Amino acid sequence: MDPHPLSPEAPSSIAALLLELEERSRTRPDRVLRLRGSLPAEAGEEPFELLIFRGFSSLTTHPTAFDPDRPALPEGSRIETAELLQGPLDPSAPVLLAGPMAVEGLRRPEAWC
Repeated sequence: MDPHPLSPEAPSSIAALLLELEERSRTRPDRVLRLRGSLPAEAGEEPFELLIFRGFSSLTTHPTAFDPDRPALPEGSRIETAELLQGPLDPSAPVLLAGPMAVEGLRRPEAWC
């Protein structure tokens, strides 16, 4: 059975998934994708929040590498929820368009409308 029923090809890694979502976000500059989950850490797991906007990922809870070719999340990270927000984002009054949902639902282009 396909692990992602919405797509014939499941990303093989966190890096591949983020790259796919960043590419999708380039076509929708009026949308911000907010991902929440947990990062692997020495003492268990740490919560994270990551925003994807216009093809770029940025962690709001941890430092983001300056190298755009480096994935914002390390392998072993778990994405627990995804939310689609109106862009550009006003942090004091975010406009929720969809979610919270599983990130797989936002791999389809029509989910970004």
